[in-house]
Amino acid sequence: MANEGMFGLLGQATELRQRILFTLGALIVYRLGTYIPVPGINALALSEIVENANNGVLGMFNMFSGGALGRMTIFALTILPYISASIIMQLMTSISPQMSQLKKDGESGRKTINQYTRYLTVLLATVQAYGFAVALEGTSGSTGQLVMNPGVFFKVTTVVTLVGSVMFLLWLGEQITSRGIGNGVSLIIFSGIVAELPRAMAQILEQGRTGSISSILIIGIFLLAISVVAFIVFIERSQRKIIVQYPKRQMGNKMFAGDSSHLPLKINVPGVIPPIFASALLLLPTSLSSFSGMGSDSSDWVLALNSYFGRGQPLYLALYISLIVFFAFFYTAIVFNPDETADNLKKNGGYVPGIRPGPPTSDYLDFVLTRLTAIGATYLSAVCILPEILISKYSIPFYLGGTSLLIVVTVSMDTVAQAQSHLIAHRYSGLIKKTKLRGGRR
Repeated sequence: MANEGMFGLLGQATELRQRILFTLGALIVYRLGTYIPVPGINALALSEIVENANNGVLGMFNMFSGGALGRMTIFALTILPYISASIIMQLMTSISPQMSQLKKDGESGRKTINQYTRYLTVLLATVQAYGFAVALEGTSGSTGQLVMNPGVFFKVTTVVTLVGSVMFLLWLGEQITSRGIGNGVSLIIFSGIVAELPRAMAQILEQGRTGSISSILIIGIFLLAISVVAFIVFIERSQRKIIVQYPKRQMGNKMFAGDSSHLPLKINVPGVIPPIFASALLLLPTSLSSFSGMGSDSSDWVLALNSYFGRGQPLYLALYISLIVFFAFFYTAIVFNPDETADNLKKNGGYVPGIRPGPPTSDYLDFVLTRLTAIGATYLSAVCILPEILISKYSIPFYLGGTSLLIVVTVSMDTVAQAQSHLIAHRYSGLIKKTKLRGGRR
């Protein structure tokens, strides 16, 4: 009955329905683009190279691009240059006084920082696209050269195509955020992973049919995936509620009792941002070498780099954990300021029982938040790393790894929460209209 009521309300909420349809349409456009190939690529040589390199960093890059890299399409770089640019700009806001001042300037400063981020995205995408073009020209397989007609024209065409596609995806993500439902950039990555999940499951079942892996192992993998999803949902919905007390107030001749509320602090404040940022930084320096490392003329250091950053390798796991922990604390420090929260409580007359207002409250909030972030960073590292270790020996697709499941579950929960907020807002607006109509009739 609750579901029927929700769907009935959804049918009445015209704005929400339009937002959902717009989001679906935008994601369909993105998925169509992942099948438009870059001109001049030898498809047979590409499939051979990607198949040989699918278990390394290239496989993870292919996961974030929704299979676009494996097909070498116009969306091969996906949205990762923008993510890398966002990381750099957020670091700059903490280091540079000028950028920090822009952040404090409100809406105008935010627009300026976003514009700088776009410029940096163009620069990073151009460098990566040119690197891809050079790497593609120097790559070959048993079926021949990867690029059919190498030269300046191919480089220029590839750079213009890939950079233009990155900026188009950035624009598409912004349109989804403003006119659709959910975070556009996250949904683009989410849709790429979800679209490849059926193929990944079919690949596992095919491996079981051919005897490459046992049926018991397949059942264990799916049970592990279900357990990881349940664990993610449990942690993401967990909160540490800090009680906030407000004193008694006297208005005229009446004395009002003090109110009591709570300040909710999530265990995982940054959400899915740390794994995405960590993956983007790992992919940035190694993606080109991973791709060119499959050619016949590869140098020893390229092959060594690919082996060190292969799935389940100690160096890859150590860097991945370190980056996840760093970005968990870094992003939490950006989105939650204990000093500002303590000042706001003091201005409104609120206080934490047993803690004096002002700096002691700030220190207490910082102490609680640090412990929560440590737990959250440990949770993110475990979810992203443990499945990688367990399935690194069995050629299981990246789409069933901890990182992909974390992105899928977290983005799904955030999108559903936004949809529910729109439904609640629509319900209240309907009640207000009915109240006004009844008041007018009287």
